[in-house]
Amino acid sequence: MAVLDSLKHRIMDSGPLYFDEFMNEALYGPGGFFAGDVLRSVKGGDFLTSPEVSPLFGATLARFVEQERARIGEPFRLVEVGAGSGSLLASLLAEIEVDAWAVEVSPPARLALEAIVPAVRVADKAETAVGRGVVLANELLDNLPMSLAVRRAEGWAEQVVAIGPDGLTLEEVPARPEVGAWADRFSGPVAEGSLVEVQLQAAEWVRTVLNLIGEGALLVIDYGATAEELEPRRVTGTLRTYRSHHLGPDPLHAPGQTDITADVNFTALMAVAEEEGAAVELLRQDDLLTDLGLREELSRLRREELELARSGDEMARLQMRSCHTEAQALLNPRGLGDFRALVARK
Repeated sequence: MAVLDSLKHRIMDSGPLYFDEFMNEALYGPGGFFAGDVLRSVKGGDFLTSPEVSPLFGATLARFVEQERARIGEPFRLVEVGAGSGSLLASLLAEIEVDAWAVEVSPPARLALEAIVPAVRVADKAETAVGRGVVLANELLDNLPMSLAVRRAEGWAEQVVAIGPDGLTLEEVPARPEVGAWADRFSGPVAEGSLVEVQLQAAEWVRTVLNLIGEGALLVIDYGATAEELEPRRVTGTLRTYRSHHLGPDPLHAPGQTDITADVNFTALMAVAEEEGAAVELLRQDDLLTDLGLREELSRLRREELELARSGDEMARLQMRSCHTEAQALLNPRGLGDFRALVARK
């Protein structure tokens, strides 16, 4: 049964769904976007993340992992949650030897991990894998189911997915207490009618992982910003879909066939991490990678390219140029470089 039909039957049987319930089914339920037989984070899929853009992303983050291992010592484990195609772990493990695990729920991604990084143990939930050491989450939290709150004069309303004359539609109901409390705390002073993505599951994920780590570090990299920086975007909200590397249709139009995502509210994540006793640092991706030495590596690549040009080896020069260009994209201040990196150390 198609995801859309399944959702309609569920709504007819039990009534409208809160948006986080709808999003969970559309992405992770039977036939959902990440539960099918398509590997999404590849050139032939629906989106590319930093490790698919350049292997230097993983190679650079290897230095972060080594720094943390030096800080806390052994035993030490590296875990990537939402490991996707395995491109991050593959490039990272080419630089260092470490006990490594991957957490992934997508069946095709799990197959890719077994093929690309066969030495890595693969689990389907964080509780099985996470331990003392480092946990990486690259473009994961933007896909965790979230609720949609709307500011009204009398308080917060919440959007639910119902069935209308032309298919699925959004309706408003009074916000659940936990949704309203999160919106009050992390939305900022928004005008009536503003839409806020309430990311309770992302907050709970951070809390759970930090408790599982015990001692070590959590590194979350994603698109998003602080609550204050997100305020100008609250008029229409940041919820959107992706399909085949382009912005997709309304999330209600093709559930199961599109990625559903929104900007991560890093102020909320920082608050949870601090509540769990972690020392918190928020950087831009370009600053994090610069601190870890990527710009020096780019300079080295540029020098090698010039040497190859002088030697007349045009094919090798073009390959070096391509490697340099791909790595530069990781630092682009209008693109991947503007992603945020949350480091929470315990």
